[in-house]
Amino acid sequence: MPPIRVLIVDDSAVIRRHLTEVLAADPEIVVAGAVGSGHLALATIPELKPDLVTLDVEMPGMDGIQTLMEIRKLATRLPVIMFSTLTGPGAAKTVEALARGASDYALKPSGAGSAEKARASVRDELIPKIKGLCRARTGPATTVPALATQGSNPPARIDLVAIASSTGGPNALGALMPQLPRDFPVPIVIVQHMPATFTRLLAARLDNLTELQVQEGKEGEAVEKGQVWIAPGDYHMTVRRQGTKLVLGLNQGPQENSCRPAADALFRSVASSQRENALGVVLTGMGADGTRGSLAIREAGGAVVVQDEASSVVWGMPGSVVAAKLADKICPLDAIVPEILRRVAFRRTSASAAF
Repeated sequence: MPPIRVLIVDDSAVIRRHLTEVLAADPEIVVAGAVGSGHLALATIPELKPDLVTLDVEMPGMDGIQTLMEIRKLATRLPVIMFSTLTGPGAAKTVEALARGASDYALKPSGAGSAEKARASVRDELIPKIKGLCRARTGPATTVPALATQGSNPPARIDLVAIASSTGGPNALGALMPQLPRDFPVPIVIVQHMPATFTRLLAARLDNLTELQVQEGKEGEAVEKGQVWIAPGDYHMTVRRQGTKLVLGLNQGPQENSCRPAADALFRSVASSQRENALGVVLTGMGADGTRGSLAIREAGGAVVVQDEASSVVWGMPGSVVAAKLADKICPLDAIVPEILRRVAFRRTSASAAF
């Protein structure tokens, strides 16, 4: 396969040089260009025809968000990785960029440490994301035991919806949340792969988009209808029965699938506490997180819906669930909420219903 052509956009000459050195050292990547402003990026994209753009979030004049919006007018599917800081305005702008269609983000190394450590940090985080976005449209085959057929579970009362997302997830979640009605009858719990600062900002952004209440998860909080809970960065989030209530749990156990929070951890707890009354939803994302958790939901009698390949930024997580024959339904993004509402409407009248 031809090498991946990357355009670097950053107002810092030092960062441009470091990124160029790191990326050029990989035989699968070619630096097609490195420019210092959003205006130059927009002028060179038609000529250079990059396969991917790394875009600094904070730039004078036309900042990263403005540049991203103009790039999307030129090339709606061109992968764009935002290059940002973890704290301060950079984090808030990065979350906004992801919600506006950026494909992913990478963190700039801190000022502490040697230049070699900084380059190693960029290499270890950025290069896998570049290759994943440009080449890994489908996830690796999973070793999880597959169910015999898809769609085998009959409809059951849904008491909880659990959603997993990663690369492209903030934009997908931003599209889904406004579609949920105020009287949505069950709670929603979400794992989005992000660091702590980002998950807090994402929860606040989604809360402004929906009539439901969106918050970061808190230890021991009761889970009730009309609520949406997002796992905080660096914590696995779980749900458990406590008397007649369903409550959240947080822990910093080992990473799963190189992630914390991990969808598998949440989905397993959902399967254990809800049995057949759980609905898992797996959205766009790299890797296979959520596959083993989907198996747990299906084995407990629940159902799993996944986003289709055409509407996913990366069809890793949902593709892995499909490969394991664990998906009850595969939907384009704009059909996910209608499918959730259809399944929730199957709720059978029961005096023992939790919500």
